[in-house]
Amino acid sequence: MTSLIDVIFLLLLFFMLTSTFSKFSEVELMAAGAGVAQPSSDARPLFLRLGPETVTLNAGDLELEALAEALAAEAPEDGGAPRPLLVALRPEVSAQRLTDLLVVLRGLPGFTPTILGGA
Repeated sequence: MTSLIDVIFLLLLFFMLTSTFSKFSEVELMAAGAGVAQPSSDARPLFLRLGPETVTLNAGDLELEALAEALAAEAPEDGGAPRPLLVALRPEVSAQRLTDLLVVLRGLPGFTPTILGGA
């Protein structure tokens, strides 16, 4: 019985030392409220629909990797007022897919994304 416990502790030690631990990153979220600046009324909003495989920006299908380039073309010039970006989610979108989208949007200044709730 003693040797069995020694073997179990050796296996436990082996698996603890050989496993890798991934570092989790954070995505900052802000709730819409009274303290949040509203975009100007003359800025036309962009409509983005997130699906499990594709992203639709103003009725044009894109891949998530090409979204940053497409939004850069729509960014306001000279640091003007940020453009509203309305994001609608398809029912089958996973939380990881939404997080990937938020990471892409975090790197793009000039947009105020709003995630629309499901019905």
